[in-house]
Amino acid sequence: MTEPDLKRVIQTLELLDREIKGLQRTRQRLFSRGPIDAAWVAGISSEPDREDLVESFAAKFNRLQDTLGDKLLPRFFQWQKEKALPFMDNLKRAERLGLIRSMESWLQACNLRNKLVHEYVTDPGKFAQALNLANALIDELLKAKTSVQEIVESHKS
Repeated sequence: MTEPDLKRVIQTLELLDREIKGLQRTRQRLFSRGPIDAAWVAGISSEPDREDLVESFAAKFNRLQDTLGDKLLPRFFQWQKEKALPFMDNLKRAERLGLIRSMESWLQACNLRNKLVHEYVTDPGKFAQALNLANALIDELLKAKTSVQEIVESHKS
């Protein structure tokens, strides 16, 4: 376990802290009245602030996935001197190690990407479902960050 590799993991965790704060602020505003429904989504076209809020949430949710899956997990495995593997194999390994609860949940979150970007244009009901699912999956995604953070903290002690 080399110090440069550990430093990269710590830097990624710090980046995630900033990203998560922004996502949580946006999440709070978007879901302040509870789950989103099709009627609320249908009103996006007449309320530009709603559109901006939804786009901000989608971008931050997607960025969280990218930082966790494309940066944190590979850097963590590199620090642990594990062989670099493709994304799906990293998810399997992360699940096996208890860094994530479920590979299936991660894949669900990944599949939301296009729905969060395009779906409200064509189907408000499906877009409302995608927003609510993304909201529900955030805590699942954050498990990876928390798990890695705990391992890093125990290493520093």
